[in-house]
Amino acid sequence: MKKYRSEKAGREILRTYDELLSRWGTETEELNLKSEYGITHVTAAGEKGAEPLVLLHGVGDDSALMWLKNAAYLAKRYRIYAIDTIGGAGKSEMGAGYDKSFDDVVWLRGVLDALSIGEASFIGVSHGGYLAQLCALCLPERVKKAIALSASVPAGKEGSPMKTMMKIFLPEALFPTDKNIAKLLRKLCGGSAEAFTSDSLVMEHYRWLLKGFNNMAMGCHKVKTFTDSQIEMIRPRCYYLLGERDPFQKLGGKDAVLSYKMNARFYENAGHGLNHELADEINEAICKILSGEITEL
Repeated sequence: MKKYRSEKAGREILRTYDELLSRWGTETEELNLKSEYGITHVTAAGEKGAEPLVLLHGVGDDSALMWLKNAAYLAKRYRIYAIDTIGGAGKSEMGAGYDKSFDDVVWLRGVLDALSIGEASFIGVSHGGYLAQLCALCLPERVKKAIALSASVPAGKEGSPMKTMMKIFLPEALFPTDKNIAKLLRKLCGGSAEAFTSDSLVMEHYRWLLKGFNNMAMGCHKVKTFTDSQIEMIRPRCYYLLGERDPFQKLGGKDAVLSYKMNARFYENAGHGLNHELADEINEAICKILSGEITEL
C-alpha cells in the first residue's frame, strides 16, 4: 500500500516537512530505526544525557508539524524523541511486516529498545494520546508519566481511528481548497484557527497532507478499548489536557474523561489543535506535570 497518492505529493510533503523541521528552533538529529514493521523515523533534540521524553503525533499529520511550537521549549529540559508513526504521513516507511497483524505495543517497545530508553515520559496528541495511554497500560515499566493532549480515555467500542476522523474531517478534507481547509481548521480549533491559517508554510504542508496522504495507510492501527480495571491501572500516571471546543470531545471524549474521573484540565475556547492554539500555556503545563510541580489538574 502506498502512503502518498502520487510521487509529487510525497515530494511536497517531505519538502515542507523539512522546512517545518528547520523552524523548530533547536538542533535536531534524525534517526531511522529498522524493525519487522519497516523503518521508524525519529527526530531527537535536547541534551543527550537529559531525561527522555517521547512525543507521538496524531493521524493525518507528522512530527514536524505537530511539535512545531513545542519542540524548542521541551528540548531545553528533556531529550525529546518525536516518532513518526509507521503508516503515517511522515518519514517512517512501512515494511512487509506492516499488515493486519501489526501490534502498536510491539512496535513501540522495539523503538524504545532501539533508542536504549529504559523509562521515559510520553506525550501524545489525539491518536498519539491513545498510544501514550496504551504504553502506560502495556509497558508500565517503561512509562514514568503520560500526557494525552486532545485525546480521551479509550473506553467504549473498539474500532479504527479513521472512522472517528471521518465524522469530523468530511466533507472539507475531500476537497482541500484553501476555503475548505480554513473551514476545517475552524471546525477543529476553538477560536484560534489563526494559529494555523496565519502561517503560510503550515498551511502549505497541511494542504499537501490533505491532498496527498493516503489515510488508508493507517488502517493497520486499531484502537483497543480499555476495561474499567485497566483504566484504573493507568489513572495514577496519566494526565489529560483538552480543549472545551474540540469536536472530538463533543463526540463523547469529554464525558468519558469525566465519568472515569481522570486527571484532566479543560481549556475554554480551545480546540483539537490545543498545543498550537495555546502553545505557551500548554508547554508550561507539560513541564510542571512532568517535574511533579503539578500533581492534580
